[in-house]
Amino acid sequence: MRAVRFHRYGDIDVLGVEDVEPRPLGPRDVQVRVRAAGINPGEAKIRTGALHAWLPAVFPSGQGSDLAGTVTATGAAVTGWMVGDPVLGWSWERSSHAEYVVVPEDQLVRKPDGLPWVAAGALYVAGSTAVASVAAVAPRAGETVVVSGATGGVGSLAVQLLRLRRANVVAVASARHQDWLESQGATRIGYGSGVAERLRRSIEGDAGGTAHAFLDFHGGDYPRIALSLGVPPGRINTLDHGAATALGTRSQGSAEGTGRTELAELAELAATGRIEVPISRTHPLAEVREAFAHLEHDHPLGKVVLLPDLGPAAAPSTGGDAPGSDTPRRP
Repeated sequence: MRAVRFHRYGDIDVLGVEDVEPRPLGPRDVQVRVRAAGINPGEAKIRTGALHAWLPAVFPSGQGSDLAGTVTATGAAVTGWMVGDPVLGWSWERSSHAEYVVVPEDQLVRKPDGLPWVAAGALYVAGSTAVASVAAVAPRAGETVVVSGATGGVGSLAVQLLRLRRANVVAVASARHQDWLESQGATRIGYGSGVAERLRRSIEGDAGGTAHAFLDFHGGDYPRIALSLGVPPGRINTLDHGAATALGTRSQGSAEGTGRTELAELAELAATGRIEVPISRTHPLAEVREAFAHLEHDHPLGKVVLLPDLGPAAAPSTGGDAPGSDTPRRP
């Protein structure tokens, strides 16, 4: 099968697509033919070595956590899935940017009929992070929540989850995403010099003078800005772990939002139109460099997604203990 690989830390030029053997199936593993797999900023940081102390790469390294596709084989002890089932889920092994991926059966949920493949394949990392971040600040109806980085993959979902809780949202984002934020009922504040004062004026004028919580998906000065607005540290959540430690704020992310229950709920919200999964661009697997260039340099609205193009190819040999392709099972 074809899969994304890199052999050293570096910029996007270290990324390539190579022929590799899929991991053999264990007794409780499922092999999935990948239809869509989102890319994420954290994967870029792993590739550059910025997260080496926390998440070191082992070379040659694959990449990718998000996935959606069709079950092609199951391990001997799998009872919840059968060949042909449409699924979405995640890989902990940095392996979903590939034509096929093998994951434990409990890292998959069924794809609802109304959920497009591209949205399903973009949902896990951004969705679980958004769920955990919103839960960390516990917004109540009528409260005002400021969101920085409000139109990225995580921020765009967090804005919608906040609105479902009937919170008022003040969103820090670029002007080109104004229309989308207005469609979600959010008030946009632009980046740049004076952002703290613009936030203060907006909150005082439109939100009763109080910012109750702050979700930071941008980093930099935003945790300090949140404190300057009078937001209690316990209701500030940032993805900047260093800032959270230094300032005493919260830093809940995808690890705290991970779970089949949460992912299934998000998938149902998206399938029924209660939330949108914004997709900026899709790329075939061979264009992985272009996909990451867009993500890293263009600051797109929502997600960028890889679409492995397999054509009529048959599933590769699974190896290991893998009778599931001959004896599919359901609960």
